[in-house]
Amino acid sequence: MDKNKKILTIITNETRDTITQMDVVTPTIYASLFSKIAHEHNQDLDDELEISHDIVQEECSSLRELQTRAGENANKLSSSTDKAIHAIKEKDASMLQEILKETEALRLEIEKLKASVYKDELTHAYNRKWFHDTYIDEETRTFKQGGILAMIDLNYFKEVNDTHGHIIGDKVLIFFANELRKTRHHVVRYGGDEFIIIFSDSYSFNEAQKNLHQIRENIIEKKLKAHDATFRVSFSFGLTHFNSNDELTKVIEDADKIMYEDKIQIKKRVTGI
Repeated sequence: MDKNKKILTIITNETRDTITQMDVVTPTIYASLFSKIAHEHNQDLDDELEISHDIVQEECSSLRELQTRAGENANKLSSSTDKAIHAIKEKDASMLQEILKETEALRLEIEKLKASVYKDELTHAYNRKWFHDTYIDEETRTFKQGGILAMIDLNYFKEVNDTHGHIIGDKVLIFFANELRKTRHHVVRYGGDEFIIIFSDSYSFNEAQKNLHQIRENIIEKKLKAHDATFRVSFSFGLTHFNSNDELTKVIEDADKIMYEDKIQIKKRVTGI
């Protein structure tokens, strides 16, 4: 099951990367692309119904577990609150000390719960849900605050997978996310080999650009190993300011456009892996 889910995740990501370059996508087009990419990975979809059932069961099980943990923590918080009110009224110092210990333990549990919801499983970067919950007003689909957004995309990532395999590809994504953390700002895996970094208002555009340029130069200089071979990776990025109440779609489109202009230039310099 884990193997099936992993290969289907790879196929899904490659299909999504392909359709993002298309103006119109119908269910038939999506199904055709998915089947074509599955065939390239030697994945038989004849047992799709069974695989899909297993994946749904696993996802439902994970959701139930999260729901159970959230419910347990809510009950603990309610109990601690009641005890705290009683202790304050009775001026019971020993009970307050006990509640403090319970609250600390509960805080750690909540942090673990948040990590399971908000972290990308492979790279441990933040995921798209965290990005939306933290920065986006879901009703208006606008930013809650201002800052600088960097849209970042690995170059030749398909070539890495095709040449060295998806296990090496996964290791490259982990390496890449760790390098991006050197910006000391929030790193989000937005999908596939696409990442977002949010720089705060206090950070200047030039500082953000210089930071990413330096990380890119460091990455390009490194030789990565795959079995007996070595290769290099690079990335392209697009930076754009955003303000409170700016539309998410517009900001992403602006950053994407700048990133692809950067990709044209960097690929003239770095012609492969």
